[in-house]
Amino acid sequence: MECLGTPNFAAMVVSTSAPWRSRRWRMRPENVCFSHREYCHLPSVRLRASAGSESCVAVNEGFADEEDYIKGGGSELFFVQMQQNKEMDEQSKLADKLPQISVEDGELDLVVIGCGPAGLALAAESAKLGLSVGLVGPDLPFTNNYGVWEDEFKDLGLGRCIEHVWRDTIVYLDDGDPILIGRAYGRVSRHLLHEELLRRCVESGVSYLSSKVERIVEASSGHSLVVCERDIVIPCRLATVASGAASGKLLQYEVGGPRVSVQTAYGVEVEVENNPYDPSLMVFMDYRDHINQKVQSLEGQYPTFLYAMPMSPTRVFFEETCLASKDAMPFDLLKKKLMSRLETMGIRIIRTYEEEWSYIPVGGSLPNTEQKNLAFGAAASMVHPATGYSVVRSLSEAPKYASVIANILKWNHSEDIFTPGSSTGNISMQERTWNTLWPQERKRQRSFFLFGLALILELDIEGIRTFFHTFFRLPNWLDVAGISRIDTVFS
Repeated sequence: MECLGTPNFAAMVVSTSAPWRSRRWRMRPENVCFSHREYCHLPSVRLRASAGSESCVAVNEGFADEEDYIKGGGSELFFVQMQQNKEMDEQSKLADKLPQISVEDGELDLVVIGCGPAGLALAAESAKLGLSVGLVGPDLPFTNNYGVWEDEFKDLGLGRCIEHVWRDTIVYLDDGDPILIGRAYGRVSRHLLHEELLRRCVESGVSYLSSKVERIVEASSGHSLVVCERDIVIPCRLATVASGAASGKLLQYEVGGPRVSVQTAYGVEVEVENNPYDPSLMVFMDYRDHINQKVQSLEGQYPTFLYAMPMSPTRVFFEETCLASKDAMPFDLLKKKLMSRLETMGIRIIRTYEEEWSYIPVGGSLPNTEQKNLAFGAAASMVHPATGYSVVRSLSEAPKYASVIANILKWNHSEDIFTPGSSTGNISMQERTWNTLWPQERKRQRSFFLFGLALILELDIEGIRTFFHTFFRLPNWLDVAGISRIDTVFS
């Protein structure tokens, strides 16, 4: 579900070749793709099998390095691509609603690369402030299901995009009493969210090009050239990458940071004969062991929980989720575990409406803040390291980030700060923009969340239950500055 976050694509990138660009290994730069959403849209993959062998080796094209490949889907790349390539006919095509970017019209103020929620929101907010904004990326729909706290989405002016609301959320950790969180939860309509963000882009005057981006280079003026497929080059004063976590070919990331881990989840929306859950409650976590799995098995090595959205007494979205693992828990194991759980609970499926494969990289390094190109959303490492949530943060911070970009571009319109050699202005611009996303307090907070991620990675199922028993029962007086621990971790 929501835990959108996800990968960082690409690095044949930006400006000068700086020492921090070195990586462990490189892959070929062809066929770089960018996602319609915060998750990356992955490059093509060829499968090569050895003679007499049943195993297949994925030959990946377009990733910057090994970490980028993991962020893009890694061993689960096939399923990630299946999820991203779903047909969503009810969602409008961007090219049908937005005017095409015209190179003849001259230089744009800002190019936003990536057409997911983060990219669309930032493009709309920036254009609303008077910037000429171009949006570039494949014309793909939103395919993942999003779950949000109802009050948060209403505060963003997006309440009408929620298609179903549960009055409360419930957590089952063991056979003891469940925990009620005391907060309404909503399921976002992918169609309505896509149409609303697109409407904002239309009204603010955003232009669009449906194309993959191959690289960003620096022009002699110090401005940027966004190089797309078919030899299309878009000149702009500034480029911002919002194409998902696997953006290593367009961005530089700090070297020596924490290792990327992965959250995977397999979900089905189904019609069932019987549903044991209260339809008025959203099941946030069910860590109970319905299988009584005492025997060691591969799927038993990954602690998982059930996430359930009862849309009616008989129509339910069930999702088996591995909160985080050092190596992605395979989708086939998640599916096996979900089906075993449902069978043991006596839940009989009579119709399947949709399957979902959710892949969210968590943790990893922050972008290098000395680079000229900017980032937003998952590409800027805005995914919560311990839970995978990111969409609400991206949507809520888009106006402020756009305002900083607009002020800098307008203030420096006649200052020539992008001219090679005038590095002082560039550094000031970089510091102001990156500090908007990652001030020192945010970095400290992220370090604490990374500690939480490291702890989760080491815990077995009993340790996980003990951890969440403690977490959900902490007294309210421990909440800081009016922000609850639930907001801090799961928002």
